[in-house]
Amino acid sequence: YFFFFQESMHAYAANVYTTVIEELMKGKQRKFIAVEQEFFRLWWDMVATDTQKQQVHQLLQEGRLEFVIGGQVMHDEAVTLIDDQILQLTEGHGFLYETFGFRPRFSWHVDPFGASATTPTLFALAGFNAHLISRIDYDLKADMQKNKKLQFVWQGSPSLSERQEIFTHVMDQYSYCTPSQLPFSNRSGFFWNGFATFPDPPKDGVYPNMSLPVTDANLHLYAQTMVANIKERAAWFRTGDVLWPWGCDKQFFNASVQYSNMDLLVDYINKHSGEFGVTVQYATVSDYFQAVYSRNLTWETRDSQDFLPYSTEAFQAWTGFYTSRSTLKGVARRASSLLYAGESFFTQYVRKHPEGSVCKCKALKQLQSLRWAVSEVQHHDGITGTESPKVKDMYMNNLMYGMFNVKKLMASIIFDINNAKKNGEVYSSVYTEDSGKPDVDQYVVVYNPLAWNITTFVTVPVSNEAISVYDELGRSVPAQVQSSAESQSTYDLYILVAISGLSYRKYNIKPLDGKQSAFIGRSIKYKRRDLTHADQQSRQLFPVVNSCYQIVFDQNTNLMHSITERETNQTVQFTQEFLEYHVNGDTTKGPISDNYLFAPNASAVPVAKAVGLEVMSGSLMTEIRQYFYSNVTSQDYIYAVYTRLYSVPEGYDGKLLCHRIEQEYSVGPLELNREAVLRTSTNLNTRQLLYTDNNGYQMQKRPFKAYVNNTVARNYYPMVQTAYIEDDTTRLMLLAERAHGVSSLGNGQVEVMLHRRLWNNLQWDLNNNLTLNDSSVVRPVIWLILGTKAVTNALYRTSGLALEHRPVVMFGALSGDKPKLPRRLQQSSVHDSSVTVPPNLHLQTLSIPGWKYSSNHAEQVRSIHVGKQKQGDADFSRVLLRIRHLYEVGEDPVLSQPVMVDLKSLLKGLGSVMAVEERSLTGTWDVNTLERWKWKTAQYPGKRFFNSTEASEDYIVTVHPKEIRTFFVYFQAQ
Repeated sequence: YFFFFQESMHAYAANVYTTVIEELMKGKQRKFIAVEQEFFRLWWDMVATDTQKQQVHQLLQEGRLEFVIGGQVMHDEAVTLIDDQILQLTEGHGFLYETFGFRPRFSWHVDPFGASATTPTLFALAGFNAHLISRIDYDLKADMQKNKKLQFVWQGSPSLSERQEIFTHVMDQYSYCTPSQLPFSNRSGFFWNGFATFPDPPKDGVYPNMSLPVTDANLHLYAQTMVANIKERAAWFRTGDVLWPWGCDKQFFNASVQYSNMDLLVDYINKHSGEFGVTVQYATVSDYFQAVYSRNLTWETRDSQDFLPYSTEAFQAWTGFYTSRSTLKGVARRASSLLYAGESFFTQYVRKHPEGSVCKCKALKQLQSLRWAVSEVQHHDGITGTESPKVKDMYMNNLMYGMFNVKKLMASIIFDINNAKKNGEVYSSVYTEDSGKPDVDQYVVVYNPLAWNITTFVTVPVSNEAISVYDELGRSVPAQVQSSAESQSTYDLYILVAISGLSYRKYNIKPLDGKQSAFIGRSIKYKRRDLTHADQQSRQLFPVVNSCYQIVFDQNTNLMHSITERETNQTVQFTQEFLEYHVNGDTTKGPISDNYLFAPNASAVPVAKAVGLEVMSGSLMTEIRQYFYSNVTSQDYIYAVYTRLYSVPEGYDGKLLCHRIEQEYSVGPLELNREAVLRTSTNLNTRQLLYTDNNGYQMQKRPFKAYVNNTVARNYYPMVQTAYIEDDTTRLMLLAERAHGVSSLGNGQVEVMLHRRLWNNLQWDLNNNLTLNDSSVVRPVIWLILGTKAVTNALYRTSGLALEHRPVVMFGALSGDKPKLPRRLQQSSVHDSSVTVPPNLHLQTLSIPGWKYSSNHAEQVRSIHVGKQKQGDADFSRVLLRIRHLYEVGEDPVLSQPVMVDLKSLLKGLGSVMAVEERSLTGTWDVNTLERWKWKTAQYPGKRFFNSTEASEDYIVTVHPKEIRTFFVYFQAQ
């Protein structure tokens, strides 16, 4: 079912595990580490024989096969969201624990392009003893290498600091592949199985680039080469233990030729260790770290600074992938958000409707298809946009298939709860752009997946302006309808929804019945303005206002002019323009931009010569539509911005809505070798200091750095969810629903890269079809919040999550004239069944994983040993709950306080809580039995094991700043 995976399995992946297992059984000294579970699971489920499965169990027990990281994939660190990193780790760890009782303790993050400070924290929370990275800035690595500082104890989170610190090893300049040059031969060395060929293995078994075999004649020379490299590397580390990785990407698909040559070398060096001054042994990552740990040295600590961006040389800044394949980045996040909604929706259904007719096993399979797809796309060549079009299509298809399954599941649950006639048409759409157009007199069901009461607008496409909207009890609901920016024949209906945590409401859309109609947004079109001849002196300003902001536009240019924050009456000059970097694609002419790299050859060039403007104004919302043209007479616009400002009627909590300036952009198709940015310029005195987030978890300070070469590209950073600039009093926040590259190249400026379209002739890129000729139109959304630090501090965490997890909208037609709603539906909007946490906490996970493993470790190991694990249905009684504190220590006087949560009362809407077990991040450890190695630091000279946070008494848990707490919850049977 995975075209690309089948191809990779066929070409090499299946052979890696088949031949490695066979070879490990032949020699007790041989070892191997395996990383990504996606390939291993496909091999285990589709290829492995019973004998091979037995052998895997045995090798794991002997410590000769070791799983490191243990996630579905080795995730990217720059553009992924923390929720999705945790999902993919949990997905892989659940499989390993259920199948083998095995729990990974070490990381092997050798290939992500730069290292985030979130990762060490996650790996510490998952119970790891040490973390390993490789790709960091070339000049920084050289400096650390020279000064023997490649190993340190990393305190990735300022708030969790030493409680979740982790020993971190940075690989030296040779990185994770064996160096293949041989001084005594023009053939390569150490890669005896050559390189894998796609899609078919060669008929004669002769692969390209097979290394020079080890023979009696060259054995001594081979050994000398290997020892020289080992000694060179030993000089860069503090202990006499050298980690010498043997292998590379797609290696060991013919393990017998690898191991037989390796054995000869290892034996020879050890026989002559006196002469060479080294001994070598096969090792796992665990063996290596155990050796370093037992030296009992005192290590330096590193604070929460990350290793982004990443450059491999002066003109190779890997900052292009922060934006590459923006559509894939957007779909991956939409899928993640839909999964989040589907998980809690299904969990509530199972708890509240034990007699329900939706088949639980099928439902779990539907959820699993999306868990798998969202996990897989977190790969460092997935959501990064650094894959070929064929592989990108595979990710997209798997995401779309999983989303379709979960929408279907949610629709069938609504059907069942409402005892709907099975022939009633329910089709679901997450955010409306997926949907067909429902006719009038239909209902929409809106689910709020967040554990907060949310007031927001949802958009529904309709074919008519004359409309009324009612809630479940027949009360009129505030709404506004206006002609759609996208097409002249349809209308957008904005419905104001107020929904409590993890609850849904049902709204009825009817043809106008004279009583109460939706407000109608009226259009004013302004004359297209020629920017090249605009009179800079005479401004014609007009304001657009809600209760939080006044946005002023200049009719002379049709551009934004300023924003006033009304509470403080602070006015900020505010202009936005689209620019394009023109980049080179010809390697003979200089540095190139590609899927990975961003290499602008000059400053960005403004694209628009003329701007059109239309203002749609109504009582609930004003939408400003700006269209950017390459010249005054152009037919079609090249860029558009839709800016929306919301007004909330009395009686609704409009704090978040009112402070949100929503912008949606339309960008593309671009010309070739163009990179499109939106640059926002203000008069804030920011000193070019930018703040961007690591994975939606924590903020990083990004001071502007001047370099001799490539300064623009090296000052680009990933914005996964949040970026801001500020002066002494005022802050401008940007919140995003997909990752973008972002930079501050001038005082008071912030620019966001929205889209890239590239072609280059680098041979490697051509061979792998990595030229990024992306002709799509992208439609990203960014929310702006402007205000004092205190105001933005209180708003940005909740707003970021409100953007990430917008309500899920499902449509259905109504049969009959007056629907009689069953009493149970009316209950669904009543607050007693909602799940709500305070605004500084986030209910990060509420799901039924379905794992069959015992949470008692001894019992789990025993049942695997007697082979009981194989059969049996999924477990629907165990609920996985995660709660995350959103604030740092000292960030806010109120919101940074620890919070006491009564789990019994939090979840009372789901039933009566019978037992709670606190677990490690991915669920495989009981926190009371989890002990991590404590590495000695100057701060803590005593070496001790790390233990977890305090046990929860009486179901009451205190969640401290930045903690992520994970629980298994069991309810009384109904």
